[in-house]
Amino acid sequence: MASDIETLQNILKEDPSNFQARRELSILLVSSGFNEEAEGNLNYLIKYFPEDAELYYNLGIVCEKLKKFEDAKNAYQKAVELSPQEDFYYNLGEVLVELKEWEPAIEAFKKVLETDKEDGNCYFNLGVCYYNLEEKNMALDAFQNAVKINPQDVFAYFYLGYIYQSDGLTNFAIESYNKVLEISPDYSWAYFNLGSIAYKNENIEEAKEYLKKTIFYNPLDIEAYKLLVKICLKENETEEILELLNSAIEKNENGDLYYCLARVYKFIGELDEYYEALKSALANPMSLTFRHDIVKKEFETVKSKLGKEELEPESEVEEYSPEENYEDGGEVEHGDESEEYSDDEDEYSEEYEEDEEYSDEDEEYSDEDEEYEEDDDYSDGEDEYSEDDEEYYDEDEEYEEENSDEDDENG
Repeated sequence: MASDIETLQNILKEDPSNFQARRELSILLVSSGFNEEAEGNLNYLIKYFPEDAELYYNLGIVCEKLKKFEDAKNAYQKAVELSPQEDFYYNLGEVLVELKEWEPAIEAFKKVLETDKEDGNCYFNLGVCYYNLEEKNMALDAFQNAVKINPQDVFAYFYLGYIYQSDGLTNFAIESYNKVLEISPDYSWAYFNLGSIAYKNENIEEAKEYLKKTIFYNPLDIEAYKLLVKICLKENETEEILELLNSAIEKNENGDLYYCLARVYKFIGELDEYYEALKSALANPMSLTFRHDIVKKEFETVKSKLGKEELEPESEVEEYSPEENYEDGGEVEHGDESEEYSDDEDEYSEEYEEDEEYSDEDEEYSDEDEEYEEDDDYSDGEDEYSEDDEEYYDEDEEYEEENSDEDDENG
């Protein structure tokens, strides 16, 4: 291919007006990843052939690769205006999804289905659009059509599971997540959501197993560690969670992981380790989603006590109630194209409300519903169920935690 590109470039040096050679070169450049060069050649050709729909279509592909989504949208719109072909509409729809222009995207995908009623990817994309427009019944219909046409559509099954989960249809949600794992046994977010359901149903051992599998397949899933810490403290099983947290920190120094570690050391009354874990959490501010000033207050309290008195183990563990949300965050490949779950997938934020005074008696944990991501950009994508984040308050020997998710933008 490199020699073909060089041959065509030499032809154009001798005859810049050789449009056929320039067209062939543009295609080869796109295939070889030379997108900027391809863009220049296609724009050159369009000046001379402004009615050529294929040129606009190829330009749209190049602009997508260059993340110039507005330019890609304009190119595809011109292509369908000149020649309303199925492929042109499909690509236009995907760019509109990228731009979160849900209603125009729906119209584009419906155009595809007018000529091809068996396009499973189109139904999947329609589901994403309807989901983001909060038209859940329409989204369910679209995702169900997607899996009917393509029984291996793991992302459609995941979306179905999440919608059922958020509507309290637990059995249907479990069935959908198990279908995800049947198709893709390493899909960590399905394990996480199954673990969250099990925890909510007080199936503690089952929840632990699902969360351990989540961590096995995705060692960086901080939310899985948070929920597992909560479970292990409730069950007074600290040895295993300490081992898991320390192992994770060896691979990824993370502020939230250190803070989880601090909670365990506080629970078992290890003051020195508690202090060091809080110190390390504050030393990793970019990955510490808990409010820094609260963590700092806790750290200063422990620091003042260090060497002066013993820290009594906590006698109770506060309740943890994760919400059934996932965050698409990231990008996942679906079909031949990459899409993004536009729920808050892939990004967790903690909100703290500080009491006028910190009490050694009261512990409180609250959570709020927030809606996830799947990015409707699919991110490696994955859209992950986003459980509520935790927050801790600590003054002397007490802390109060509160967690919430924030909505964002999908699987």
